[in-house]
Amino acid sequence: MNPFRSALAIDDDPATLALIRSLLEKGGYRFLEESDSMRAMARIEQERPDLILLDIMMPGIDGLQLCRMIRERQEFDRCKVVIVTAKPYEYDRQRAIQFGADAYFTKPITPGTFLESLEQVFLDAMQLRFWGVRGTLPVPGPESVRYGGNTNCITLHLTKGPFFIFDAGSGIRNLSDHLLASRTFPIAAKILISHPHWDHINGLPFFVPLYMKGNEFEICCVTQHGVSTRQMISDQMDGVYFPIKIKEFSARVYFRDLQEECWDVGHGATVSTLLLNHPGACLGYRIDYGGRKVAYVTDQELYPADHPHHHPMQEQKLLRFLDGVDVAILDATYSEAEVRQKRGWGHSSARQAAGLAHQAGVKTLCLHHHDPDQTDDQIAAKLAEAEAHLAALRSSTRCLAPAEGESLTV
Repeated sequence: MNPFRSALAIDDDPATLALIRSLLEKGGYRFLEESDSMRAMARIEQERPDLILLDIMMPGIDGLQLCRMIRERQEFDRCKVVIVTAKPYEYDRQRAIQFGADAYFTKPITPGTFLESLEQVFLDAMQLRFWGVRGTLPVPGPESVRYGGNTNCITLHLTKGPFFIFDAGSGIRNLSDHLLASRTFPIAAKILISHPHWDHINGLPFFVPLYMKGNEFEICCVTQHGVSTRQMISDQMDGVYFPIKIKEFSARVYFRDLQEECWDVGHGATVSTLLLNHPGACLGYRIDYGGRKVAYVTDQELYPADHPHHHPMQEQKLLRFLDGVDVAILDATYSEAEVRQKRGWGHSSARQAAGLAHQAGVKTLCLHHHDPDQTDDQIAAKLAEAEAHLAALRSSTRCLAPAEGESLTV
């Protein structure tokens, strides 16, 4: 952490100011405080802080008004403005971002993560975290300790933009436990389902934030030949298969049907989709934000050029979709030996993923959707196979096999 940063907290609550002071001074910040919002602009002009923390509910001038006043002054463009408030409402969050806030934190402050969250504001980074990296079905046991045994679930957090959850396999239960433990409420997120095969949706009914009032989720998926996203999720939670129905969700839950498209989700972020080569309808996703790109393309079968099912136009669309992305999370279900025996199953090898990433100029490749029969050692061997192929190509693409629980900053 940069010890030369200065921070000005504007809040009429002495207890909050004392807590923020202790945390920021411990982190090396030069700390300043102001309890009177009417004097706040004069203090800002005098001190020129790197970081301003604003409460909303203050007498005189409230925090949102102050935020707008700060952003109307060009000399404060490089200053980071963070709202720290007891107001948990999505309306106020959206209003703050519209007025130019860089982040919106709700009270009570969580001391263990507060400094790290502020650092992410300065980076304005995209933060990936892996909650489940397997495909097909969960595999607990001693041979899945290193990489984890849960199925597909990855989160992408943007400092200003939406919170994305890619797929809702059994790994989403780990995410649920994390959110409950960190008291990260209310939650507003977009759940981007690639397709409704069991390993991509079977954890959704166990995602506790769906049953909590005040949270807001948009569940997005490709339609299945006329079957809507809402219908797919509702059918999964039919009383025959699961004792709780979607009408029990207490959060605001919306459903969005997707095809190949691109939509602006606000705050400088866009979501693009691409139909993939997999049984049934299946989508890949790409998030563009602040000049950076993250792609999630799992459950995709790549055929070699000499295979009768090779489709050059589809391959070119995929390469354009992945062109120059910073991080690509790609289907790497099989080893090279395995994929030769499993053509037509809708998945690819780690070596094929590496070749695709190299062709597209991907900066970092993350191998994903590991076969349930593979041990930790076999996944490590797939990683070595992909790295060897990239080395032979003299590629600049970095290759990783992220484990359950790992994070990656973009």
